[in-house]
This record gives sequence, structure tokens and C-alpha cells, in this order.
Amino acid sequence: MPGRSSGRSARSSTATLPRKSSTATLKSGRGSASARTSAYAVEVPDEGPVTSLRTQICLIFADAQKSTAMHRKLVINLRKIQEACCYEPADPKKKSGKGRAEEEDFGEAEFNEEVRRCILRVMMIKKSEPVGDRIMRFLGLFLKHATEKDNLIYQPEGEEMTAFPETPSSRLTSHILSTVLAFLTVKDKTVRFRASQTVAHIVNNLDQIDDELFNLIRLGLLKRLRDKEPAVRVQAVLGLGRLAENDDEDNDDEDSDDDAAGGILVKLLDIMQNDPSADVRRAVLMNLPFRPMTLKWLLERARDMDPATRRALYGKLLPALGDFRHMSLIEREKLLRWGLRDRDEIVRKATARLFRERWIEDCASTANPVNEEEKKPGDVAPPNMDALLELLERIDVTHSGVEEGMAHDAMREFWDGRPDYRDFVTFDDDYWNDLHPEHAFVVRSLNDYCRNADDDRLQDTIESKMPTLKEFAFFINKYLNDLVEVVRKSASAEEEDPTLLEDEEALIFTVEQLLHIALTLDYTDEVGRRQIFRIMREALALPELPEECTRLAVEVLRTVCGSREAGEREFCSIVLEAIAEVRDTLVDDDAAEQNANESFHSAQSEISDESATIAKKKAPGEEEDAEALEERQYKELLVYIKCLHIAQCMLQNVHSDLEKNDALVTMLNTLVVPACRSHDAVVRERGLCCLGLCGLLSKNLATSNFQLFLHCFTQGHEALQIIAIQVLTDIVITHPSLLSPPPADPNTSTDSSAAPAVNPLLKPLTKAFLKAFSSSKELSLMACTAASKLLLLGVLPQHSATDILKTFTLAYFNPETVSNPALRQALSYFLPVFCHSSLKNALLMSQICVPIISKLLIMREELDDEDEEMVGWTVVAAHLAEWTDGRKVFGATELSTDGSGKMEIAPSAEEPHIVLATEILERALGNACSKDERKPLLQVIGKLHISAAAPNSMKEEVFVNEESLRTLHALASEAVESRLGGDATARNTLAKLEITLTKRIGEVEHVVQGQDPDGQSQTEADVSASATPDADIDNMEVPDEGETVITVAPAIGEEEEEDTLLAGMHAEGTRIPLEAEDEDESTETESTTQVTVPAARSGRRNVRETLTESDIIDSLLESEI
Repeated sequence: MPGRSSGRSARSSTATLPRKSSTATLKSGRGSASARTSAYAVEVPDEGPVTSLRTQICLIFADAQKSTAMHRKLVINLRKIQEACCYEPADPKKKSGKGRAEEEDFGEAEFNEEVRRCILRVMMIKKSEPVGDRIMRFLGLFLKHATEKDNLIYQPEGEEMTAFPETPSSRLTSHILSTVLAFLTVKDKTVRFRASQTVAHIVNNLDQIDDELFNLIRLGLLKRLRDKEPAVRVQAVLGLGRLAENDDEDNDDEDSDDDAAGGILVKLLDIMQNDPSADVRRAVLMNLPFRPMTLKWLLERARDMDPATRRALYGKLLPALGDFRHMSLIEREKLLRWGLRDRDEIVRKATARLFRERWIEDCASTANPVNEEEKKPGDVAPPNMDALLELLERIDVTHSGVEEGMAHDAMREFWDGRPDYRDFVTFDDDYWNDLHPEHAFVVRSLNDYCRNADDDRLQDTIESKMPTLKEFAFFINKYLNDLVEVVRKSASAEEEDPTLLEDEEALIFTVEQLLHIALTLDYTDEVGRRQIFRIMREALALPELPEECTRLAVEVLRTVCGSREAGEREFCSIVLEAIAEVRDTLVDDDAAEQNANESFHSAQSEISDESATIAKKKAPGEEEDAEALEERQYKELLVYIKCLHIAQCMLQNVHSDLEKNDALVTMLNTLVVPACRSHDAVVRERGLCCLGLCGLLSKNLATSNFQLFLHCFTQGHEALQIIAIQVLTDIVITHPSLLSPPPADPNTSTDSSAAPAVNPLLKPLTKAFLKAFSSSKELSLMACTAASKLLLLGVLPQHSATDILKTFTLAYFNPETVSNPALRQALSYFLPVFCHSSLKNALLMSQICVPIISKLLIMREELDDEDEEMVGWTVVAAHLAEWTDGRKVFGATELSTDGSGKMEIAPSAEEPHIVLATEILERALGNACSKDERKPLLQVIGKLHISAAAPNSMKEEVFVNEESLRTLHALASEAVESRLGGDATARNTLAKLEITLTKRIGEVEHVVQGQDPDGQSQTEADVSASATPDADIDNMEVPDEGETVITVAPAIGEEEEEDTLLAGMHAEGTRIPLEAEDEDESTETESTTQVTVPAARSGRRNVRETLTESDIIDSLLESEI
């Protein structure tokens, strides 16, 4: 420990090392060296002589940049040097050996300057170099260590620190920061990044800082929040995150600069919401202080576009946030729903761990409190049923546990990751006799998880935990009766009772969970099956049963009746009996009222005339009769709607032919048809839905009522239009023959050139879809979903499909659909799936791209620049090129069978892009195409894929699109010659296309000419046609002596070839005599002759050589030798 502080902080060094002048000149004989010096050479400032202090500090920093493993040791060494410079030694007497030079003596100023000098060397190190990060980390560790040591010297332990002490470390920190803060505004981005990083590291490693320095840092980093480099903004966020904890928002407006005005916390929240860089948003998320006002904005990052940001929130921030019960119910529900349904798998897993590990532990700590001292880190609380029930209550399982609710996903992940809870829970009689919504949902979620699992052990586990079918029927009956009783009490109450409403809601949810469980049970037990059958039959006849419970009761009854045809008939008859009983309740009430009125009139007849007159005056007036009539009509309406709902649920579970089931025909005539004619909107909607379901069971009924559904869409209100669109789509999908062309009349003559007949229902159906697509948000979304199904199934003919697909594509790029994100999402899924599902669909899209671009150009001109903005043409061109890419069509590419691992492309995969390029060039070369339209058209061409070489699978096939390639090549050549492109990029694109097509057409010609119709090789045909017969040898040019002439001869058989080559030869070594004719000819041609000799055969042709007589003699002599 140093003894006392030194007063040498301002003393200069007394080093006597010689200094080298920076103006020294080189003693060189080459006088032109200075003339060649660049005028822009950087002049290195004079840094003074090299001292031992500089050497030691530089060595420490040099070691620190190599690895972080030695940082702690290097920090201690640098601290020793600082103490030697800033403090007097404990023993001032130094003993020096003989011959030893006097040691140099340095002060605090020299030490601070040398450290600053090393830090300045880091400013120009790029972000990609790790040495700069190591130096920054080393500097932060050293300042933290040195500050702690100085505080112990100036403020001994046990004494309270009254003020910020001024120590050598604080002066070093101020010296470094005052230097680095000046570099925050320089032009070089690397220097700004390193300066911001240095400030952020120092701020995050120190506990205290001077107030004046705090304001300077705050001002400098706040300005760096708007830096154009994301890396600089990240470092500014890291520094401000620490300063935000002590930010005084009362003095926010001290600075007049708008960029720096305002609190740090407000600025960081704004950056987290609006910064385009995901790294910056994630840095703010991880460095914001946990406060009630910041919690809302932190949780908002669960919908961030960057997956890494969402992972940081669910994997790091939320587990460290503390007890989840501090969040509101809406925040809990949103966090779970967003996380469990995130598209990123890591986010989903992190959310599942958060729910089953962290949140259940918070609930278990309340149910089974444990001392913090006894609890070890990493310990898991034992399973606790109360904790599980509280967890479900905290996420409001009554609302989140409905169908498609997030509670189902959460509990599925819970049971999957907590096998200890699976084994722990038990469902005894006490559990079943006191069911609450949470209890019922625990049973239902565990039952669904185990029965949907492939593991037989899980199914055996749930079978052992569930009661018998007979006992389960008893519990269903019990809670059904409780529900009906509560509903009746609530209906008869004069004022709304919140307690009754809560009890009713809880019982409805409980009964729904029990009915869901009943759908998964095994009904081999006949006694239990009969009890369930009787209970469901009686429940359907209860008018007080809610609609969702009614739907589930119908499905349970359908399951109990069995899947056979006889079971379906029994199911229909039972449901119709229940409908009749529900309608009879209205008749029974009317009869009771009539009996009461008759008794009232009989009592009145015995009263005197005077009393009768008085009673007549007191009789109910017309107003009371109107109220009673209105109440009766309302009751009739409710009963009618209830009957239609039961009928709808029944029709959704029936698959037999309607005309073969008398019960269904009776229901259609007595219930459904009158409902469709009703003047009440709700009844008419239910009736139309039931009529559509009946149409699915009977083609004749669907055909006869098709115009009715179209009329309902045209004349009805929005709710009726949505039902009509759904019904029309389902009928067309179920009975696609309804849209088939009408059969030709055999009595009339058919003209082959005439256009095929069109179904009369097709045009109004297409108009209905197009009209619905331009209506309200809900109707347009429904029309998009319905038409997408028809297009994907290929039900609509090409003309209708073209109109609908064009409308879909225009709506996808139309900025007006931004306000309907559900429609945008549906289109973003449908368009690529439709185009890549088959090559025919991709060709259909390529045929409508040019009209789409023309229409988009008109839409762009009509837009208001201030309010709406359309995507750029580059984005449009990229989408159209991708949708029409035949290589992405399903089945267009497959792995090569030769084992090379390459992908083979189908021959027709390029056809959509070829068709699209042809359509674009034809439009661009026309006189009707404007310059503004030509530019986006040519941008699309630049993104098309037309290869210069044929696909691999085409090498052995004749190219089928030769004519289309030639047409496109001619258009491309014309476009290049006419300089169609308005800029260099467009002209280069057209030139590249022309070169590609030129190569491709040459390859196609080579492949096509390689085969003739007879299968003979084209090369063989050419050779045969150009062969010279033996009779024409005399007419050929005779070469000089010793010269060999090779000519192509016709192919001959093996025997003929052998006879020709051996003709005239007697034996080896004998001289072949020349014939008389050859002798006369040889004298005229200088003793030369032509003899056919065998040549190297290629299998398809022979080679004829012309040799002299001397050559033959020489060869024979050589053979004798």
C-alpha cells in the first residue's frame, strides 16, 4: 500500500535521453528525394523522447490486445506503475547497486499522457478488428480497479463517502474522456465508433462520475443517437443506458439543441420504436432500466421484425424481469400468444420455457414459500396443484381457453416439458365434484396432450387417471343441470347480477371442457354409451343451453351414434325430435297463457255490470297489448334461431344424400325454407346457411338455388353477402360440374372454329367475387379466401381465373390495401403458392404481367403523394419475376440420377419467362407504349432467367419451344437495333438477352439437326451425300508424289471391306504387279497412282488415301526385312 499522495502530479519528466528532432534531414546524395515527397503526406507530431515509462505502458497495452486471458494480471501491473507515478513510496530510501544508473522519476501527468497516447492509437482501428475491443475492455477493467483502490486510500472502510473524491484515477478518467469526447463529431466513422465505444466502456465500468463530465457525456452521446452509422448508435445506446438510471428529467430542456433536449429515457424509447437498425433496437431493449413506465415499451418488442430481438426479449429479458404477476392480464396474454405462435422456433421454445419454468415457479413460491437463504440457485420447486391452478387463473383461462386460444398452446408446451406434473396430477372424486374452469381445463389439456401423442405410455397414463364412462356421464349431467339452473335464474332476474353472470360464464366454460373430453372417449362400454346418449338427447331439447354447448352436444351425439349409415339416420331423427321439442316449448307457453285468460274471463262473468264496467276501464290498454305482442314475437324469434342453430349443427355432421333421408327433407321444407323467406335478418342468415349446407348434400338442390345465393349476395346486407360467398364457394368445390360447359345440342351442326360454350353461371359468379373484393375489409378478405381456394383447386376456367388473378395482383401492390393487413397477408401467401404449384399457373401469371404493369402505372399517377406511396418498380419487377420463375414450380427440378448431385431442370421450366419476355418486348416495341411504361417493363426483363445453354434434361430431347425462342430473339434484336432502352442499364439488359438467345438458338439448331425423322444421324447423311464414287477418281486432283489425300468414302460392310483391301495380294513379301491400264496412266502422271488402303475407322466412315508406287514398294521391302 502506498504511503501518501505525491505532490508531483504536475511535475515534468527529468529524463535525459537525447531527443530526435522532427525536422532532421536525411544525409543522402539523392537530392530529388524531397521533391518526390507527396504534398498530402501526414506529418507525425512530436511525441517527445521514448522513455522507460512509455515502454512499460506500451508493452502492457501490446499484451492486452493479444488476448483477454492476461487482462487481470496486466491491470495489476499497470496499477503498480500508476502508484509509482502518483504516490510516494513507503520507504523513500532506495538502495542502488554499484554501477547502476539513477532511475528515472515520472509523475502523474506523464502517466496519464502515456495512457492517453495508447488510447489514441485505437481510434483508427476498424470495427472488424478484435484487438480494438480487447483494448477497450482492458481500459474499462483498469479504470474500475484503479478507482476502487483509490477510494480505499482516500475513503477508508467504515467511513461514509460524503462527496465525489478527486483521485489519480478520477483525473485519468477525466483526461481520457475529455480527449475522446472531441472525436465524437469527426467525419471518419471508424473514429466516431471507437470514441463512442470508449465512452460507453468507461461509463459502464464506473460507479461515480463528475457532474460536469456527466453532462458532457450525456450531450455527446445523445447527439450520436442520430448518427448515420448503426454501430455508433449502438455504442451511444450502451452508454446512455447506464446514464438513464440517474437522468434528471426536470432539467431536460437546459440545452437549446433539439437533438439533445429531452430526457435520456424518452430518447431511448423513441430509438427503440423507430430505429431502422435491429442491432440498435436490441441494444436499447437490453440496456433500458426496469421501470413501470418502460415495461410497456419493452414488451412491445415481442412484435419486432428482427428474430434476434424477439429472442433476446423472451430468452434473456423476461426471465430476469421478476415476478410475472406484476404485469397486467392483457400483457401476459399478449406475450404468451405472440411468443408461442412466433414464426421463429427459438422464440417459441423460449416462450415455452418461460411459461413452464419461470412463471410456474413464481406461483409455486406463493403456494409453498421457501426462505431465500435455503433456496439454492437452479432448484425447481416440487409440483404443486394450487400453483398450476393459479397460473391458469393468471392467464384468464376462461377467455384464453376457448377454441384456438393461446392457453391450449401454453398447456401443451407445459405438459411436454414438465413430466413431473404429468405424473403428479390426480383426478379423484373430490376433484370432479368441485370443478372450476381451471380444474376442467387441466383435465382437458392433459387429456388432449396424451391422446394426441404417439407414446402408448401416455395414453395408458390418461386412461388410469380418467373416471369410467358411467361416472363421467354422471359428472356431465350434474354440471349441465347446474348450468341450466343458473341460466334460468339469470333470465328471470329483474336486474343484472354480476355474481350470477360470473357463475354462468364459469359453468359454460366447464361444460364445454367436459363435452370436449367426451369427444375423445372410448364408447365400447354400452352402459356408459347409453347414458351419454340419453344425456345429450335431453340436453338438446333444453332451450336454455348456450349455442356452443349445443354444438358440442350435437357432435358428441353424432360420435355416440356411430359412423355407419344406420347411426347417421338415427342421429338425424333424434336431432329432429329435439328441434320439435324446442318448438313445443313455445306452444306450451301459449297454452298456459290461454288457460289463464279463460279462467280470468270466467271469473269476470260472475261480476255485476257495474263491476264489469269498472273492470273494463281497468283492462289493459293497447300499449300493454303491444308490449305483450312484442315480447311474444321476441320469444318466437329466439326459439326459431335456436332451432335453426341445432339444424345447422346437425347438417355439419351429416354426409349422406339429402334426398335419401326423409328426415332431412322434412326439416328442409318445414324449417329451412321458411327461414330463408323470413323478413328478420338473423333468421334469414341462419336459414341461408342451412340451405347452403343442404346444397352440399344434394347437387339438384344446389343447382336450383344457385341463382338464389347470387341474388342474396347482390341484394343482401354485408353479413348475408359473406354467407352467400361462403356458400357459393363450398357448392362449387363440392359440385365442380356446375360450372362445366353446357352439353352440345346433337340436333344442331357444330362448327370447329366457333368458341366453346360458356356456362351461364360462370359470369355472375366471377362478377360476385370481383365485387366482393372491392367492398369492405371483412367482405374483401372473405372473397379473397374463397377465390383463392377455387384458383388453387383449378375449378374456374382460364378466363375467370385470369380476371381474378389480375385483381389479386393489383390489390397486392395497391397502397390502399395497407389498411387491411389481413388481406395483404392472405395475398402474400396465395400468390407465390398459386404460381409455384403448377407450370400452367406460372404461365397464366406471365400472360397478365404486362397489363398489370400498365394498370399499376395508372394507379401510381392517380395517387396523392402526401398520403399514399406505392412500392418501387424494382420491388414490383422482383415479385413478378419470382412468381413466373418456372424453376421454382413444384416438380420442375429434381436431383440428377447420375450421382453427381446436380439438379436437373425440366425442359419447360423456362417457358413462363420466355412468354413474359416476349409479351414485354411486343408491348415495348409498340407505338402505344410510353416512356414511363417502358422503363418498368425493361426492369422486369433484367430479372428474368433465360439460360444460354439448354437445361440438362434437354440434352437428349428435341427442344419444343424453338419457334418461341426465334420469335423472342427477333424481338430482342429489333429492340437492340432501335436502342429501345432509355438508359445504359436497359440497353445492357437487352444486349445481354440478345447474346444469350443467339447462343441458345445455335445450340438448339445443333441438337435439332442431329436427328432426322428416320432416326439416322445427320452426320451420316451428310457423309453419304458427299462421298465420291470410285468411277470419279480420275476426275479428282492428283497430289504430288509422296502426298497423302484423305477423302470421305461410304461405309461398307466387313466382308466387302476385306475383299477390297486384299484384292490382288498373293502373299506377304511379293510385289504387286501393276495392270496395263495403270501403267499407261502412270507414265502420264509421273509414275503416280491411287490405291485404296485401310485407314483408321471411326465406325461410320472409311478414309481413302492416295499413295505412290514407291511407297508401296518401300512398305513391302520393310516387311521382308
